[in-house]
Amino acid sequence: MASSKVAQQYWRSLARPGRTGAGAALQASAPTNTSMVKYRNSTSSSSSTEDKRERVVILGSGWAGYAFARELDPKKYERILISPRSYFVFTPLLASTSVGTLEFRSTLEPVRRLNLDAFHQAWADDVDFSRKLVRIEKVTSEDPTSKTLPAKQHQPKGETIDVPYDKLVISVGAYSQTFGIEGVKEYANFLRDIGDARSIRLKVLQLFEKASWPTATDAQRRDLLHFAVVGGGPTGIEFAAELHDLIHDDLSKIYPHLMEFVSITIYDIAPKVLPMFDQQLATYATEQFRRQGISVKTEHHLQRVRPDDNGGLRLKIKEYGDEEVGAGICVWSTGLMQNPLIQTLVAKELRSPTEKEGETVAIKKAERSGGIITDPMLRVRLNDPANENALLPDVYAMGDCSILENQTLPATAQVASQQAKYLAKTLNRATGGKEPAPFSFRNWGAMTYLGSWRAIHQSSADELKGRAAWILWRTAYLTKSMSIKNKVLVPWYWFITWVFGRDISRF
Repeated sequence: MASSKVAQQYWRSLARPGRTGAGAALQASAPTNTSMVKYRNSTSSSSSTEDKRERVVILGSGWAGYAFARELDPKKYERILISPRSYFVFTPLLASTSVGTLEFRSTLEPVRRLNLDAFHQAWADDVDFSRKLVRIEKVTSEDPTSKTLPAKQHQPKGETIDVPYDKLVISVGAYSQTFGIEGVKEYANFLRDIGDARSIRLKVLQLFEKASWPTATDAQRRDLLHFAVVGGGPTGIEFAAELHDLIHDDLSKIYPHLMEFVSITIYDIAPKVLPMFDQQLATYATEQFRRQGISVKTEHHLQRVRPDDNGGLRLKIKEYGDEEVGAGICVWSTGLMQNPLIQTLVAKELRSPTEKEGETVAIKKAERSGGIITDPMLRVRLNDPANENALLPDVYAMGDCSILENQTLPATAQVASQQAKYLAKTLNRATGGKEPAPFSFRNWGAMTYLGSWRAIHQSSADELKGRAAWILWRTAYLTKSMSIKNKVLVPWYWFITWVFGRDISRF
């Protein structure tokens, strides 16, 4: 009875005068199998009965969702953000945090600092498009050192509520693709969130402690201090470079007797690493790694990861036959797969826009990636045989979970942030009549850190390598930091690391 009364209060609070679409129509149709709670937000006037703003529900707090919420005009729209994490993470600097070059706080932006109308730390489980409802499940516990699992299937933990929307923006990102390889999900480390970086930093320091134990044999030390990186893209390359700097600049002074056992290997199935760069720059990167003692093994296929009896891992590489390779840690940074929410949404049967009895349609999805296909204005496409231009009303998608129709764009922070700013500007200027201009991606180029204060940069205008590219790399990431706070913290921690070295405490 108590739960039912709370639910009724919740629905009545949403049915305020002046609302269109979702508000008043839902008063009598609240699901009876969920535990409803009333919105509480003292920082906005959204609870006022005179509020006529459209409610925009944003799913995700990554590059697309966070930037969109930041740019959307709060005077025109009621902004509600739903995400299982309460922060935005500046992912290009995750590799730096995983080895202590930067501290974790310098890459984080609290979502609540956006002064949203409401923020729910929750998983988005499903969407009822016909009734304009998003079903969310409360996140009740967090482990700051837990690693991000691919296609994480959380167990029911908290209350579920249905959040109405007038417009829905889907920007839930993607997970690491493991390709079904045995043991990767259970024993490899990923590098997509701050919890991953914490886990890797702790693991690396633990491995050196294990290897320094007096009874450890040379063979055990060689296995424990072999750091395997799977994936030759920017994330894998930059992590290997940052790890080299940590070992060469800091750990070599503390564990000089272990340096002969240390090795870093990058495995990739492609013929070359960094395929987004031209051959000259990719060759320069490979040569730079060779001089630093980092081994790059292209056209190598990992088939299995399993734990051994010494606290390390055994890797089965196809090219090595039955021989297994010992490693202390395996950092996985290759491929993307769709979020479980996206898999749920693209599998749904929806009512046909023609509303003919018995006819259904579905969200149009990309065959290769499984992502949601959008039109050039980031509106979600429907797979409707009767109308090839059919759209899902008031629903948008952007970032890694979506694919722009008839265009191939990289799954990068650069694309997601530009899409977010475009969509926010489009909605802020919306007049209800004129068709908005299509999204146009402006490629600012690609850059990757290679270690030892060297990097590579490539754009349509020029190419750079070495120290000059490293200066550009640091300058670009500093200027792209979201807040003044982090624009101060990032160079401060760089300076602290340069003067005093990295923090090697285990905590």
